Amino acid sequence: MSNPDGLLVDIAAMVESEHSNQMSLTVVVPGAVITGRLAPVTLWLDRVAEVLQASEHLKPFAALFAPPADGPPAQPTHLHLHRAKILQGDFGLPHTGGMYRIAIEDVSSWTVGDLSYSDS
Repeated sequence: MSNPDGLLVDIAAMVESEHSNQMSLTVVVPGAVITGRLAPVTLWLDRVAEVLQASEHLKPFAALFAPPADGPPAQPTHLHLHRAKILQGDFGLPHTGGMYRIAIEDVSSWTVGDLSYSDS
């Protein structure tokens, strides 16, 4: 989407200002449907850095994920999802959820809430 959805930008900005990670969201981007919880960029960066720091081979990359000193931009340009899954067939990848950064301008449609599968 070349013109980002203003409501989606407002939701991302509210997550940033409230420092909340409880807003579940499902988005459609080229080639994928992704569902997860929105997180403020600083929390998302900290978590990714923590995972990288724990890996002997990836530890040098952790520094790239240090939160910016001047804070997040006034208007969000990306969604930061944690516990996120790419929905594929009848399951989500990865099974336990992952960390995804999605450009808001790439979201073609979205809904509040996360989609999950049930056996019923």
